[in-house]
Amino acid sequence: MMKIDNLLKNMSEWLKGSGPHSNIVISSRIRSARNLADVPFTQWANKKQRDESRKMIKSALESSPFLKKSNYLDMDGLSDIDKQFLVERHLMSREHASTPDSKALLFDDKEIVSIMVNEEDHIRMQVMQSGFNLTEAWRIANEIDNDLSARLNFAYSEKIGYLTACPTNAGTGVRASMMLHLPALMLTNQANKLLQTISKLGLTARGFYGEGTDVQGNFFQVSNQVTLGRTEEEIIDNIERVISQIIAREEAARKTLLMRSKEKLVDRIWRSYGTLRSAHIITSNETIELLSDIRLGIDMDIIKDITTAGINDLFVLTQPAHLQKMEKKSLSASERDLKRAELIRKRLSK
Repeated sequence: MMKIDNLLKNMSEWLKGSGPHSNIVISSRIRSARNLADVPFTQWANKKQRDESRKMIKSALESSPFLKKSNYLDMDGLSDIDKQFLVERHLMSREHASTPDSKALLFDDKEIVSIMVNEEDHIRMQVMQSGFNLTEAWRIANEIDNDLSARLNFAYSEKIGYLTACPTNAGTGVRASMMLHLPALMLTNQANKLLQTISKLGLTARGFYGEGTDVQGNFFQVSNQVTLGRTEEEIIDNIERVISQIIAREEAARKTLLMRSKEKLVDRIWRSYGTLRSAHIITSNETIELLSDIRLGIDMDIIKDITTAGINDLFVLTQPAHLQKMEKKSLSASERDLKRAELIRKRLSK
């Protein structure tokens, strides 16, 4: 069993800044929803039934050869900081953390695969890869899903497909998404129009932590809205085609900024860098906005002595629970603002 604190020493797979188009696509994710056929869905089950489903699923997960190097945690035994820490690492949802009773979480050592037990559905699995890499994420997710299907009896209808707690997830039960960094489209005021367009194509855009979160630091999580009536391959193909067009527009917007407003862009990036290098108090929101500028500067070869992976890591390490885990104690908001600024100064000075 990996101690949660040990994750501080690791960089999540999706933060490594590798993979195709990683200058724009931070990560690719496949998420699937499954429910047991013989137990009421989580929201309608009593505690005894939820504990029964957790026990059944735990046995299947521990027996799977694909999940040997994984860590299993019962949620009701975790502190509030631990739960928030796992949310910040994108290993589970905020909803899963808020009501931990009879719930569990499994994740592998590289943080590629994570499985929430008894969230909205009995099983919520996600697979994440760095860059534009949905195909590999789907390959991994499909192998695990096939293995679990042989060990568990999933709720399935010949007419509808997989049955889920939310009707929008029924059918394949699969959502494909990519986390995009689109600073140039934001700076050239093209982002809002683009988001309106993709909604007409069956996609939706959310913030850095998915559903229910606002856009920060020019990060958008784009995913399919519909799972019913489409195959997994059709879902993936559709989002890949749309994302490819968004990438092309972001690249064009970056070229436009260099041609028409290079000095202003360079000034903005170095001002953000200077603020991060010298600030002694900084909030989480301001940090994300300024790091977004630094990342753009790296991608456009304006800043040359910092790696994309290093900046990606700071996006997570400067979050509230991570700061408190590093300090090994609870911190007030003002104390976190001090520690956050100190951490950033140390990292950038290297």
